[in-house]
Amino acid sequence: MNNFYICIFLFFTQWISAQNICQPFDFPILLSGNFGELRNNHFHSGIDFKTQGTEGKPVHAVQAGYVSRIGVSPWGYGNVLYLNHPDGTTTVYAHLQRFAPAIARYVKEQQYEQERFRVDFPLSPEQFPVEKGDIIAYSGNTGSSAGPHLHFEVRDTESEDIMDPIPYFADQIADTRPPRIQGILVCPIAGKGVVNGSGKKMKWEATKPNPAPIHAWGEIGLAVKAYDYMDNTSNIYGVKEITLQADSQIIYHSDLTRFAFADTRFLNSYVDYEEWKEHRSFYMRSFVEPGNRLPFIESRDGGVVHIDEEKLYHLTYTLSDALGNTTTLTIPIQGKEQPIPEPETEGREPFYWYADNRFGAKGIRLFIPKGNLYNDLLFHYAVHADSTALAATHILHDHPVALHQSARLSLHLQTDTLPDKQQYGIVRIQNGRRSWLGGTYHNGWIHADIRELGSYTIAQDRKKPTITPIGKANWNKQKQFRFRLSDDLSGIQSYRGEIDGQYALFEMNSRSVITYRFDRERLPKGKHTLKLSARDAAGNETEYIHSFTW
Repeated sequence: MNNFYICIFLFFTQWISAQNICQPFDFPILLSGNFGELRNNHFHSGIDFKTQGTEGKPVHAVQAGYVSRIGVSPWGYGNVLYLNHPDGTTTVYAHLQRFAPAIARYVKEQQYEQERFRVDFPLSPEQFPVEKGDIIAYSGNTGSSAGPHLHFEVRDTESEDIMDPIPYFADQIADTRPPRIQGILVCPIAGKGVVNGSGKKMKWEATKPNPAPIHAWGEIGLAVKAYDYMDNTSNIYGVKEITLQADSQIIYHSDLTRFAFADTRFLNSYVDYEEWKEHRSFYMRSFVEPGNRLPFIESRDGGVVHIDEEKLYHLTYTLSDALGNTTTLTIPIQGKEQPIPEPETEGREPFYWYADNRFGAKGIRLFIPKGNLYNDLLFHYAVHADSTALAATHILHDHPVALHQSARLSLHLQTDTLPDKQQYGIVRIQNGRRSWLGGTYHNGWIHADIRELGSYTIAQDRKKPTITPIGKANWNKQKQFRFRLSDDLSGIQSYRGEIDGQYALFEMNSRSVITYRFDRERLPKGKHTLKLSARDAAGNETEYIHSFTW
């Protein structure tokens, strides 16, 4: 079966399934995020339902099935439910405020059994069966959420691929607005192309009435900055489908309707990563780096445009959203023969996307395994020596480069005096701020995995975490304890609460505020002693003791 018929089959399978589901809320649908939106290091894996600016809205199962998995975390999806359905799909409901009572009781039992707040576990079909429309939870703002909403996903149960949920609700979403193009990035291929006399990228302002002319020669690629829009809301959304034609011939096509979690980090090649890191602006490339294996992209010659005649070339973008609204833009490029700049090679070492790459200098070892670069790289290294520091600052390349999985970085200590070697760690330096990566110690070296080339050195963390009571005067009245956990460098790695020597469940939010709610089933009235401990990633630990009566 060729790709065309597979796509038709999947479309009709999803369309038929859509006839058998309901929406998760009792009020009209408005979305704050759509499928495939561009996010930091990943594609958005679902749609975000607005919840009228509040938490606590009843969330309904969109079709019959059973709860197959439950997760609780202060980050990521927060409180999340996974439901398996007879049609071979799994629906996901994330950032929930709380679960339905029977599910909530079971989760709490699991947390006490595992003696931890953060849990993630599978369930069997007979434990929590659900019918279409059953209330399974209440909407919230837990985990890595910036405001009240419901994150909703549809997955293929067997492969766990994520699919666009919008076809399930297409007849309930008001959308007559097409995507809008904000700008174009014209990218000469290093050593093979030139634009307006330069080997550097050029921004072409598509929204201006008379944008600057583009004179190019050799091989160039284009990238587009664009957003989609829907009716009755001011939110912006990602663009589903992009087609680029060169004088009526399609040279690039992407249609983001499904992807695997293992592929989501390819976003860093799908976009111009340097533009994102330095200007927080997403330009979607219409030329494909050799290390980019996203399956929803098709291209001719990798989407690269070959300018080899002194004539006017017409490059036309067509952008579409999930409901068929479309916009087009033609970019005129004048072929003009001009010298193509040679790439700078002095002081640089070639790294290849298809091979293992190693680099070494005084105090540093770097190993990038095959499959972690998206393209060949003329690697540039610099170092800032400091005899008073634990290590020099090592600058790995002169602009941001994402790694698909990770590379192994080893840095040597100039001064090695700490008895507890866990207190040493590699840190990333970015905009004057240090981010702790940690690592392992061996014979004066610290080894850690990194996911981006940048500036790195070694730091030490000898300071204990801080446990700060919140609203202590009202604890007994509110029948709860609240604390804020903080750490100056390596970050909170774990915490534990005990009352009279027995585990006590402290819930944690994404701002490291933990809360224990007095539990009548586990906390009898009388005098008690609370012991709370917190440990950071460098092994430093602190305790807080509190005697109380209730």
